[in-house]
Amino acid sequence: MTEPTVTAGGAIFPRLKALGVDVVFANSGTDFPPIIEGLAQAAADGLDLPQALVMPHEQAALGMAHGYYLMTGRAQAVMLHTNVGLANGAIGAINAACEHVPMILMSGRTPVTEQGRFGARTVPIGWGQEMRDQAALVREACKWEYELKFPEQIAQLLDRAQAIAESTPKGPVYLSIPREVLCEQIPEAGLDAPPLMRPAAAAPDPAALAQLAGWLAQARAPLVIAQRGAGDADSFAAFADWAQDWGIAVCSWWATHLPIATDHPCHVGADPGPWLADADVVVVLDCLAPWMPDAHGPRADARIAHIGPDPLFHRFPVRNFRADLAITGESAQTIPALIGAMSDLPRDEPAIAERRARLAQASAAQRDALVAAAVPQGDRLTKAMVSRVLGEALDAQDAPSTVFSELGAMLGTLPRRDHRSWFQEPHSGGLGWAFPAALGAQLADPGRLCVATMGDGSYMFANPVACHQIAEALDLPVLIMVLNNGEWGAVRQSVAGLYPGGAAARANTMPLTGLTPSPDFCKVAQASRAFTREVREPGDLRAALDQALQVVQQERRSALLNVLIA
Repeated sequence: MTEPTVTAGGAIFPRLKALGVDVVFANSGTDFPPIIEGLAQAAADGLDLPQALVMPHEQAALGMAHGYYLMTGRAQAVMLHTNVGLANGAIGAINAACEHVPMILMSGRTPVTEQGRFGARTVPIGWGQEMRDQAALVREACKWEYELKFPEQIAQLLDRAQAIAESTPKGPVYLSIPREVLCEQIPEAGLDAPPLMRPAAAAPDPAALAQLAGWLAQARAPLVIAQRGAGDADSFAAFADWAQDWGIAVCSWWATHLPIATDHPCHVGADPGPWLADADVVVVLDCLAPWMPDAHGPRADARIAHIGPDPLFHRFPVRNFRADLAITGESAQTIPALIGAMSDLPRDEPAIAERRARLAQASAAQRDALVAAAVPQGDRLTKAMVSRVLGEALDAQDAPSTVFSELGAMLGTLPRRDHRSWFQEPHSGGLGWAFPAALGAQLADPGRLCVATMGDGSYMFANPVACHQIAEALDLPVLIMVLNNGEWGAVRQSVAGLYPGGAAARANTMPLTGLTPSPDFCKVAQASRAFTREVREPGDLRAALDQALQVVQQERRSALLNVLIA
């Protein structure tokens, strides 16, 4: 009896399933025939396969894989078309690398041969898409990259790719897959075997943890600055209890993941300046940039510890924040280990109680100030007011919610309390992230209410026609809020920050920032049958939000609010 075979391209899918991949986000091209044929054959043969989803744009594929990981903690796979598809996906790879998000990124390679071999070039783009070094498009963003040379390598290389992607520090990997190699047949047997290798997790150094525990236990004014959350759900909860128990201030400076509830009595907001000026021990918890050196910084005699999966962020050539102690480890393991190391240390209970009360007072005052500032500007909505009203609307819902903010809603003014309830655009700044990330999260957790809040420029960067098509095709009901000020607001703020009294700041129209006339974003969403509303008046926002949320949850249909802000 002949042993069943499948194309090397088709073998990718059952092997990924064996590695724990749920979804392959695919944007296909002329290099895909052996992949598509092999996938159809594998399905006909009854092999266990991940979902293979059609992505009409590569940025959506990368963003959805990113969002899916944020909900599940498991790396997913993305498959793109030769060099042009990889180029379109490069921004997503940069975002994933910056945020330590693992994914298996693949793209086809134009056929090497011109004739005489099955899978050789057949159309002019076979010549036009040839590159000397295709992997260079994503090399700086990937932990590992390689090109498949022989068909029998495919399972082992995918095993290696997945193990490296999931190892500390996590991140994307890239495999180039030439068409001729993918066309060759390999045995189906063994594609469902256990992984050849497992990821490596870095454990925190017990001696370093003990040293940091001693510093914190004896500190007069300890401070934690956190940007990328506090690990998993268990360590997130433990971190909040620990901060309260010891009376430790927690600052969420430019937080991309929620580290602590915004109304926690030890959460002192987003400005580290006044707290750094007084802190004698500073813990930098998984922060790429814990403060702005030109604006604020720690005391000369303060002790500073950086902890995280890559505490010194080795991928970034210039990052010169002082680190008297650096501890490597995933936060889900390091935080409980640090809490354990402090559990039996002597405590100055009166000093801790006084500090705890002072922090609670400062935290409440900071929240009150945010609420007081969240008011209209004349008859126009502001970003702060939209954030506050969105928080009120989400608090009225029964379903758990996650907000993906990309130059949109503001953390703090928008209260967030739960693990995985807030994600902000990566510090790499690859725009167009929030919409597809929300789609990926919705795919991973259908019962969750996923909201993408974006500036109008970010929304355009998201390739919204493609994203709305995905939302309708895959039944992914998300709420999109476009906070529309008709300009690149972040660019304007950057110019005004460097040149506050300059000619650009004084100009009636700042050069190179305007996005007017604004497109009719509602019509873009309506093309894919989404519910839409344009909101101009402050008094109309809450009703529009409630109606949109009702559509999302009860009709299971996406909704877009185009909110005009000052």
